Amino acid sequence: MAQSGTADGLAAAAAAAQSGRCLPPVHLWHPAHCGDIDIRIRADGVWMHEGSPIGRAELVRLFSTILRLDPDGYHLVTPAEKLRIRVEDLPFRAVLMRREDDRLVFTTDVGDEVTAGTDHPVTVTIDAATGEPRPALHVRAGLQARVTRAVFYDLVEAAEPAGGRLQLRSGDAIFDLGAIA
Repeated sequence: MAQSGTADGLAAAAAAAQSGRCLPPVHLWHPAHCGDIDIRIRADGVWMHEGSPIGRAELVRLFSTILRLDPDGYHLVTPAEKLRIRVEDLPFRAVLMRREDDRLVFTTDVGDEVTAGTDHPVTVTIDAATGEPRPALHVRAGLQARVTRAVFYDLVEAAEPAGGRLQLRSGDAIFDLGAIA
């Protein structure tokens, strides 16, 4: 287990890398795996450190910019460190959606804005246990946002029926939301 001082080091590295709101090039960083850090992103989107919520939104935003999904799980990555964290569902939540011309633009709980399209698809799977739809949005580099219930209702309202299914258009992309009940 990494020491809690590592969290401060990660925050400092993320802050230095995040000049001008550009995302750090985590895909170019390949440090050795340093172990696990007691950071968990709960299914409701709350980031926890050592069992307590991280109360500073700015710190959560910084951590979100150095998050990477590798084959062995989610990691916070800097040029010098790679620490595994736990994610209960998906790392982000799509909490707002608006139309800009013919496109759908989503805002995540960490402040990312994502325009749905071929590079950022909206997908819907069905939870096997509950039968409930589980909508998601691709944010970047394999990282996804769970679309919140309120935003999903907005998507369903904006969708159009086609062949017994609900379809949603954003730009030139069409997304299937599921069968019409």
